[in-house]
Amino acid sequence: MPVLSANEIMFTAFEPKVQNRFIMYIDGIPAYLIKKAASPSLEAGEIVLDHINVYRKVKGKVRWNDMTLELYDPITPSGAQAVMEWVRLSHESVTGRDGYSDFYKKDITLDVLGPVGDIISEWVVKGAYVKSATFGDYDWANDQAINLSVTIAMDYCVLNF
Repeated sequence: MPVLSANEIMFTAFEPKVQNRFIMYIDGIPAYLIKKAASPSLEAGEIVLDHINVYRKVKGKVRWNDMTLELYDPITPSGAQAVMEWVRLSHESVTGRDGYSDFYKKDITLDVLGPVGDIISEWVVKGAYVKSATFGDYDWANDQAINLSVTIAMDYCVLNF
């Protein structure tokens, strides 16, 4: 019969992270406009090696997946205007001019907060830019707030703690 260790018998403190405790910092977009943010995620590709009569697999290149953000669009300051200012750094619709990546790529910080507002985890998204943006829907039969949807592509992410 196995003997239980002291770690298995005694109480272990446990406080889960909660979805609504976060704050995201993006240069040019006020933090309180960000309603929802997807966590960073990645995919590691694979390389299949054909060796005699078996296949071996090794890890391939890592690709960071796009992040989707949902923002409020108040009258002032306009969320749509803030997103369009970032888009205009990469492409100006009127002139057709495209910008350099130094202009439109930004570093984003996603801070996960604890129950008392302390930062318990920090993601830094490096080289982020707007891949797509949807500026909400208008409907006479609906009195809901307008939400913006922004898809962010990035170079890579760092989990600091």
